[in-house]
Amino acid sequence: MTAQVWIAILVGLAAIVDDLRRRHIANWIPAAALAGGFGWQIGQHGWMGSLYALGGAAAGFSVFLVFYLLGGMGGGDVKLMAGFGALLGTRGLVEAALWTAGVGGVLAILAIAFKSARRYFRKEQNDGEQKESIPYAPAIALGVWLSLVPKG
Repeated sequence: MTAQVWIAILVGLAAIVDDLRRRHIANWIPAAALAGGFGWQIGQHGWMGSLYALGGAAAGFSVFLVFYLLGGMGGGDVKLMAGFGALLGTRGLVEAALWTAGVGGVLAILAIAFKSARRYFRKEQNDGEQKESIPYAPAIALGVWLSLVPKG
């Protein structure tokens, strides 16, 4: 396995644990992805790698910024995708974002089904129930990991 894959695995696991446990992604996690991404890109492509990392980070930030502004995603998710963007570069980030959207959709459907089943079997009422957020770090990490699976 390459250093890129190890960085993605470790950062992804840290983000998943933090998001599931606290419903918050600590700033050091996307910062580690960003630093690891710049280091890996520069190691692979020399100083041009810093441009690849910068472009990927900007693309990663931009992909989820709209959802953040609409209130559908937290700032930690946006920063995490920017960090992974530095690691993947722009091309890799596009694939990761598509995987993330698909995985996120499946996880959202599962969360809704689980909540509905729990409400049904407990005979709970939906009287002004507060809208719960779904942690998105698992979808982001899985999307990134799937984008790194060798094709061929």
